[in-house]
Amino acid sequence: MMRSLYTASTGMLAQQLQIDTTSNNIANVNTTGFKKQRAEFNDLFYQVMQYAGTSTSETTLSPTGIEVGVGVRPGAINRVFSQGSPKETDNNLDLAITGNGFFQVQLPDGTLAYTRSGNFKLDNTGNIVTSEGYLLEPQITVPADAKSVNIGTDGTVSVVAGNGGQSTNLGQIQLATFVNPAGLHGLGDNLYMNTTASGDPIVGVGGTDGVGQIRQGFLELSNVKLVSEMTDLITGQRAYEANSKSIQTADAMLQTVNGLKR
Repeated sequence: MMRSLYTASTGMLAQQLQIDTTSNNIANVNTTGFKKQRAEFNDLFYQVMQYAGTSTSETTLSPTGIEVGVGVRPGAINRVFSQGSPKETDNNLDLAITGNGFFQVQLPDGTLAYTRSGNFKLDNTGNIVTSEGYLLEPQITVPADAKSVNIGTDGTVSVVAGNGGQSTNLGQIQLATFVNPAGLHGLGDNLYMNTTASGDPIVGVGGTDGVGQIRQGFLELSNVKLVSEMTDLITGQRAYEANSKSIQTADAMLQTVNGLKR
């Protein structure tokens, strides 16, 4: 009975992690470019009381054996990089990626981070930056006399400036892809950093070699589905309650055993 107490406690801890993960998804339902997470679990090792195939007589063998599990443990929290729905904004510096890829931004220490959130702005010198002021990489500077900014699906940035109405090419936004995007490390602020699990970034042009296209005037919404998250929240809560009932049942059985001697 003592085993069941500890087994049920691992179940409660696992469901707490499930609810924590689900709560974070729900909290970010309106976060631009957010990718939901999914908690995954593994069963723990088994206490073998009788191995399968053990002789039960001179001519027979045990077909199944007796193995008692001792609980569950978190296996991983996997980030799901499915496409979020596009939302039209009519803002020339709002960009959405349809397909694979991440925008590259430069952090204050010079390292590169990656994001799916394309709500860019201009700083006081005309550089295209994130909401936190991080520079888009490669750096693109829009002149002060620009009348309009046009960004093609391949990331080509051009402006119409001056009285002549001539179009000037300012550069090209490049996208980074990863062999295993689920291995990226979340930094917060809609940013990710590559790890040994994700692999090094593969930089390419939108619309080529499996890289997604850039859509100007759109933002990619979170891929969180509230109905699914609320269902997961309910099942996690009920599983947590069921594990607590297992602890109460084991406690009642121990109380019965303790009451045998008076």
